[in-house]
Amino acid sequence: MTPFTNRQLKIIDSAIELIAREGIQKLTIKNLSAKVGVTEGAIYRHFKSKIDILLNILEMFKENTESLSSKIRQEELPPIQQLHFLFKERFQQFAAKPALAAVIFAEEIFQNDNRLSDVIVEIMALTQKIFKEIIEQGQAKKEIRDDISSEHLSMILLGSMRFMVAKWHLSGFSYNLEEEGKSLWESIKKMIKK
Repeated sequence: MTPFTNRQLKIIDSAIELIAREGIQKLTIKNLSAKVGVTEGAIYRHFKSKIDILLNILEMFKENTESLSSKIRQEELPPIQQLHFLFKERFQQFAAKPALAAVIFAEEIFQNDNRLSDVIVEIMALTQKIFKEIIEQGQAKKEIRDDISSEHLSMILLGSMRFMVAKWHLSGFSYNLEEEGKSLWESIKKMIKK
């Protein structure tokens, strides 16, 4: 992906905030241009459409997921610690940019456009693949229970993470996501350790 200009990043951040605050229905080029403080034409010089903006948000999130995976591989941590690292990093990412949760977990955004739903499916498959590979390493090393498939364990882990972030978002960010994430991780670790 081509690096973004500062103006493109401002447009993307403003779109994320607009969706989080007012919902996907309010994400129009007109509303976005007003939020950014530029003309609608200026938005179109950077992005072809609202869908193009959403695709770029998702692609950024996907690249971040790939980057996290590479970072974990370089660290050469034991599998349980790799999973902990992923949990911690994701919760930190959403805590630092709460509006991102509104975009990533808003299914209604993606239902009406195959390009968006395809990228979401790619992100889900990539994330599950990363978790499954780590779990399988842990199962091979007898660190993670092997009486449950890596597929199901990865779904449990990802579903738990998603539920906590969605609950936090829908509650108006009423609790410390990172602290609750640490607590959730400790419970999950007890469940998956061999």
